[in-house]
Amino acid sequence: MPDTTTSIPTVASLGRRILALFIDWAIASAISAGFFQFHPMATLAIFALMTWLMLATLSATVGHVLAGLAVRTLAGGFAGPLRALIRTLGLCLVIPAVVWGPDGRGLHDVWAGTVIRQIR
Repeated sequence: MPDTTTSIPTVASLGRRILALFIDWAIASAISAGFFQFHPMATLAIFALMTWLMLATLSATVGHVLAGLAVRTLAGGFAGPLRALIRTLGLCLVIPAVVWGPDGRGLHDVWAGTVIRQIR
């Protein structure tokens, strides 16, 4: 019987989340290589802008969609622009993304009040 005492939805598997991150970083790297000679700060800026825009509008990045994931609020709604911004900034700082709580969410998700769910 599933645990109904917690209000936190089940978090997507780590493997799918890493796959999505690699896909998104590869896209940002390709754009950076094509237009900015693969400058590290340009790559990070492209990654951040791409992530924020996609999460704010679709609640999923290209990598998320390909991995069957989506970022949702704890209530199950779309992330929206502010939550997407908080989550993206935390992700780009790296450390919040690799510090997990007992529920499996990264600190960047905790700050934003989001959870990454498997949707297919």
